[in-house]
Amino acid sequence: MTADEPEKLAKIVVDLPNHWAAAGEGLWARDLGDGSYEIRNIPFHAYGLNLGDIVEASAERPDLKPVVRRVVRSGGHRTLRVRFEKTVPEQTRLMLLRKRNRHKASFERGTDTYFAIDIEPDGDYDAVCKQLEIWLEKNLLAYETCEPRSEGRFDEGPS
Repeated sequence: MTADEPEKLAKIVVDLPNHWAAAGEGLWARDLGDGSYEIRNIPFHAYGLNLGDIVEASAERPDLKPVVRRVVRSGGHRTLRVRFEKTVPEQTRLMLLRKRNRHKASFERGTDTYFAIDIEPDGDYDAVCKQLEIWLEKNLLAYETCEPRSEGRFDEGPS
């Protein structure tokens, strides 16, 4: 691939049978060969998966997308997710999130009010969390951290 060529991505999936919001999630990934993939977007629902992680994924049949089985190597990124109150104007939501760029944080939009935030490996995760706590206290949003919730799973595990 040259600098002028777009990166070729594959769609992989992660099963989330016990997640509060979604039974599964599709992720864009770079196929590294031998069943290894590098996650290339911020996960919106899965716990324990982050942008840049190398995962093992395989399909049960050739006509199905590969399913994430395990994390092979962390890419060092961390994920947070926020849901703004509907009373917060859209311009304000975007401005607040863009200000996190100074902490090496970027975001992807899921809906008008739901965003996934990526903090780069050398970014200031604690500063981003501290700011989210302030906004939580002001009733601007709710947020969650995205560390693994259940050993060997990407959702919260059985209830």
